[in-house]
Amino acid sequence: MGLLLSIFIGFLASLIGGLYLLGVFRRRQPGEPPLDKGLIPWLGHVLEFRRNTLKFIERMTQKHGDVFTVQLGGFYITFLQDSLSFGPFVKESREKLDFNKFARHLVRRVFGYEAEEDEHHILQVSSNKHLKGDGLKVLTQAMMANLQNLMLHRINGAADKSTWIEDGLFMYSYNILFRAGYLSLFGNTTPESEGSEERSKEKDRAESEALFSEFRKYDQLFPNLAYGVLTPRQRMEAKRLLELFWNVLSMQKMRLKDNISCWIWDMQQIRNEKGIKESMTDRYMFVLLWASQGNTGPASFWLFLFLMKHPEAMAAIKEEVDRVVKESGQEVQRGGPLVDLTHEMLMKTPILDSALEESLRLTAAPLLTRAVLQDMTLKMADGREYLIRKGDRMAMFPYSAVQMDPEIHPDPCSFKYDRFLNPDGSKKTHFYKQGKKVKYYNMPWGVGSSMCPGRFFASNEMKQFIFLMLIYFEFELKNPDEKIPEIDDRRWGFGSMQPVRDVPFRYRLRD
Repeated sequence: MGLLLSIFIGFLASLIGGLYLLGVFRRRQPGEPPLDKGLIPWLGHVLEFRRNTLKFIERMTQKHGDVFTVQLGGFYITFLQDSLSFGPFVKESREKLDFNKFARHLVRRVFGYEAEEDEHHILQVSSNKHLKGDGLKVLTQAMMANLQNLMLHRINGAADKSTWIEDGLFMYSYNILFRAGYLSLFGNTTPESEGSEERSKEKDRAESEALFSEFRKYDQLFPNLAYGVLTPRQRMEAKRLLELFWNVLSMQKMRLKDNISCWIWDMQQIRNEKGIKESMTDRYMFVLLWASQGNTGPASFWLFLFLMKHPEAMAAIKEEVDRVVKESGQEVQRGGPLVDLTHEMLMKTPILDSALEESLRLTAAPLLTRAVLQDMTLKMADGREYLIRKGDRMAMFPYSAVQMDPEIHPDPCSFKYDRFLNPDGSKKTHFYKQGKKVKYYNMPWGVGSSMCPGRFFASNEMKQFIFLMLIYFEFELKNPDEKIPEIDDRRWGFGSMQPVRDVPFRYRLRD
């Protein structure tokens, strides 16, 4: 009898413990946000969330208001969707809300990289040094040289430049931006190894083309990778691709390159001084490649497409681009030197800047997540207060809370290239909700500790691409009356969105 009782008690304890881990016993306590656990223990709402994050958050907001807690795959996440109350989330100390813990978990799952405790701080320091100021100017010049190699290598050749080339606008934009960005950061083939500068440029074009093809395969696996729901075949393919990139971006291979960016060298040197295994540094190089190039190409596609769909925007930006080139003392002429777009020239484009920000408002949708390290009180702008539990997570989804709010941005679904311009042509930064100024009125780059450290370089990359297309090429949509493609619902929360289909277009060099 005693043995049976012991077995029963042990079984009961295990059952209760399992139910506790599944979240069955969690209840909303006084002062906490509304709690919605969903119908499935532990999983909660994760299937609906993964299927369409935007629609799920909109449904929960309509049901519970602008603060609510949901269960997603074993985690309890409190969403803050009141744009006037973002300040406490952004400014809360890292002792209470921490981005690093969540980021370390994600890069381990997606990239197989074990992040250091101070990883994010190291990245911020190095990025501030090399992706801003003088470092940004150097990198912008490298990007210019690589864009010219990829886009304009036929310009002085004997080939017929009047022939139209057909392509998909998404793949064309993504291809060019990825390859030029990769070469600018991770270096070029040395002329000595190929026998001439022209041959080294040819090799850069060929190798970067092949690498983009592999990167795109990994890119398409990314949503399932992030959620940990790969099929066995997808898991094998992801492993193959990871090993390929770890090899291509290895320190051993990099030592054979010219023009490696100071940012990449710095990140490698820091890890070397810390005694980190070279194989783990190789893995980190793929993290940096993804972080720097995974969103820029898709974002350029949307900007280019919006401009082609809005002739008044295209005309205004073409006029601005021509003026900037003329003021620099350069001109586009057959057989003449290629236009050199400097960092200083890119700082004189308020109309293009506004169009870029508007395009990002419409198509960039990061989910900003923090781990809750201590019990804390969330104070709202209207005086409400909510208790947030240690061990939970907090998140904001600015796309629906800010970027598509019709009170902050009237007619939010429309592309208005001058939305972020004042009547005098200066940058507009004053936006309002309920009569109050909204500090965080557009958040495509994230905010606070999770704000993209490479946003200035990324902006320059996209602007250089648009510049070169406008001054050197003729282009047109093959189906100009066709609607702009829908956004791929699988990628909400992961940065710049991608279309469900490509958009056929054609281009050729100007006479």
